[in-house]
Amino acid sequence: MTRVWRRVWASLDAVARLIGGLGTALLAMAVLIWIGVVGLLSCVGAGILLVPSALRVLRAVANRERARLDVLGPGPVPHQVRAALRDVTVRRELAWLLLHATAGFAAGFIGLSLPVVMLQNTTYPFWYHLLPPEDNSPSFLFWTITGPLAVGATGVLCGAFIVALGPALVRAQEWPGRHLLAPPAGADLSLRVVELTATRAAALDAHAAELRRIERSLHDGTQNRLVAVNVLLGAVRRAVDRDPAAAHAALDRAQDAAEQALSELRAVARSILPPVLADRGLAGALDGLASSCGVPCELVVDVPGRCAASVEATAYFVIAEALSNVTKHSGAANAMVEVARQGNRLALQISDDGQGGADESKGSGLAGIRRRIEAYDGRFTLDSPAGGPTTMRVELPCGS
Repeated sequence: MTRVWRRVWASLDAVARLIGGLGTALLAMAVLIWIGVVGLLSCVGAGILLVPSALRVLRAVANRERARLDVLGPGPVPHQVRAALRDVTVRRELAWLLLHATAGFAAGFIGLSLPVVMLQNTTYPFWYHLLPPEDNSPSFLFWTITGPLAVGATGVLCGAFIVALGPALVRAQEWPGRHLLAPPAGADLSLRVVELTATRAAALDAHAAELRRIERSLHDGTQNRLVAVNVLLGAVRRAVDRDPAAAHAALDRAQDAAEQALSELRAVARSILPPVLADRGLAGALDGLASSCGVPCELVVDVPGRCAASVEATAYFVIAEALSNVTKHSGAANAMVEVARQGNRLALQISDDGQGGADESKGSGLAGIRRRIEAYDGRFTLDSPAGGPTTMRVELPCGS
C-alpha cells in the first residue's frame, strides 16, 4: 500500500511540475514570437533599438525558469547589443527558449490534458445518460468510442500513462533548463560566494546557539543534580556514625539524584545525534516522531539508501521541531510529513490543516529551523496564510 501511495504521489508531483513548466513555456512562446518580430524588424533597421529590451525580457523569463528549477542565475544582460549577442549565456538562453517554447510546451500540455481526460472519461459512465443521444460517442485521440465502459477504460488508460510516463515527461521538459540555463564553466561566481558567505555566517550562528543550548541543559539540569548528589554524600558522611537510618535515607536520595543526572546526560547526548537514526535509519526515526506527535500525523518517506549522518540528523531535528510547533500552536486536526530524495537533494514537506498564521518573527522555533537549514546550505520556505493550512518545505543537499 505504501508503494502504491508513493507512485500516486510521484504522479501528482509530476503533473504539478509539468503544469508549472507549461506556464513558463507559454511565456517562452510569447518571448520567442517577440524576438522573431524584433529580428525581422532589425533586417530593415527598425528593430535594432528593440534588441536590448527583447534580451532583457528573455533574461527575465529565463530567470523565472531558473527559479522554478532552483538553478543559479547570471548577472544582467550586457548593455551593448554586440556584446550581448556574443555573450555565451545569452546564446544558451536563446537555445533554451526555442526548446522550451516547443518541446516544453508540448510536455506541459500533455501533463495538463491527461488528468483532465482521465477525470472526464473515468466518470463518464455515471453521467453519460444526461447527454443528448448524438453526443454519446466521444472521441479519444483520433478514434470515436462507443459505449460508456469503453470510454471509462480510456480514462483508466490515461491514468496509467500519467503514472508510467509522468516522471519521464518532467525530466524531458526540465532538461533544457537544467543544462542550458545553468552557469557555464568559468562563469562569474560572485553570487555563489555571497551565498556561501551568508550560509557560513548562519552556520557559525547555529553552532553557537547549539553550544549555548547544550551548556544550558548541562548547567540547569545535570550540574544541579550532581551538586545535590555531592551535598547528600556530605550529609551521609556526617550521619553515618550517629544516625545510620538518616544516612541510608540520604544515600537513597543521592542515588535517585545520580540516576536523574545520568538520564539528563543521555537526553543531552541524544539531542546532539539521536541513536535512533543509527539504529533504525531516517524512515524508522521519523516513524517514531510521527507516532508520538500530539495530532494524527501521516508519514510518507521515499529515500532509497542512506544519506550522510549530518543530513539525516538535520532532517530529523527539523521535522521534530516542526511537529512540536504543530502540536503546540496550530490547532490542527491532522498533519502530514513527506520526505523524498530528488537527485542530490533531500526534500522535506511538513503540512497541517490548522489555523495558519505562522510567523518567524514571533518565535515558535521557526527562526532556529531556518538557521539550522541554511547552515547546511539548504533552502527553507514557509506558506502559512491566516486560516491555514500551513506548509513548510525544506531542501537539503545530500550528495550525488
